[in-house]
Amino acid sequence: MSGAFTIPARLARPATISRSSEEARKRVIQLYRDWYRSVSFYTSKFLHNATCIENGDPKAPEIVSIYSLNMSPAFVRHQIRKKFERNRDVTDLRAIEVLIHKSRLEYQETINIWKMPDHVTGLLLNEKARPPKTFLQKFYEGRDEEAIVPAASGVA
Repeated sequence: MSGAFTIPARLARPATISRSSEEARKRVIQLYRDWYRSVSFYTSKFLHNATCIENGDPKAPEIVSIYSLNMSPAFVRHQIRKKFERNRDVTDLRAIEVLIHKSRLEYQETINIWKMPDHVTGLLLNEKARPPKTFLQKFYEGRDEEAIVPAASGVA
């Protein structure tokens, strides 16, 4: 995969903070539309990419064809919807801003082809719906999957 047709600045957005929950809601809806439209039904990704660049079309190229995913566009849209629905009940404006920012970064990296196909598959299929474990459950298993592993400490 080459980034021959990507223009990184085309998807760049200034860091903004919503002043009200209504403004945050509009930004979330716009972000959802961006994700949803990026899974379009165009057949030729290169033709579509070239057309987007020439015409200044804001629609992003097709995620399914860019990454050669073995999924239908409808399934990818469903997974995107689930990702947004998971955070439907978040009401704290600061938390919403962080979620918007993270999702916007994921969107930009995905569309600019800065990810590997496995990253995109993990992004779409990774379900974090595991029930939380108690301390004793982790202790009996002998490992803590959620523990922070220190970076290279220099000690072998």
